[in-house]
Amino acid sequence: MKLIAGLGNPGEQYRNTRHNLGFVVIDRLAALLNVEISATRDKAHTVRFQHRGTSVMLVKPQTFMNLSGQAVAPLARRAGCLPEDILAVSDDRHLPLGVLRLRAGGGTGGHNGLKSLVADLGSQEFHRLRLGIGNHAEAPDRLSNYVLGKFAPWEISDVEKMVREAAEAARCWLEEGIETAMNRYNRRNDAPGEKS
Repeated sequence: MKLIAGLGNPGEQYRNTRHNLGFVVIDRLAALLNVEISATRDKAHTVRFQHRGTSVMLVKPQTFMNLSGQAVAPLARRAGCLPEDILAVSDDRHLPLGVLRLRAGGGTGGHNGLKSLVADLGSQEFHRLRLGIGNHAEAPDRLSNYVLGKFAPWEISDVEKMVREAAEAARCWLEEGIETAMNRYNRRNDAPGEKS
């Protein structure tokens, strides 16, 4: 079983905010794979299906970002997923807007959703697909307002391109593995002066 979890916050007030890019990518990936997320189980919206002979589950936790692991971990355990069978899709304020970064394990970068996954899965070895949102918050105490805010009109085209590529990267991870996905999508999305 391969499990792809897009991290975000439930509720209409959080729709299309920077912190909810994980949900947006999961919806785009579901459309790409011609499936529909309709089931609700273990504090998450999910769909299970077969893709090229592999069982796959797409997950949108409904626990709020900082408790994402409470939804993902029980589903992963029940499905027999190893950490490397899990891809977590999230926003990342440390990456410039529009930049994707795939990683096989690693730290959380201060992201509360990833911290929750590490705590509840008991491992840092799950794979990550991070989407850059930049960080234009003028002070640390304004960061929450920034990540929970909506994209500016002039950012929308970059965001749409990033979401489209992120869904393609997630499909590549599913079909060809993390190394191929990293080589293909990390290079494509390097920002000037940044090393993948």
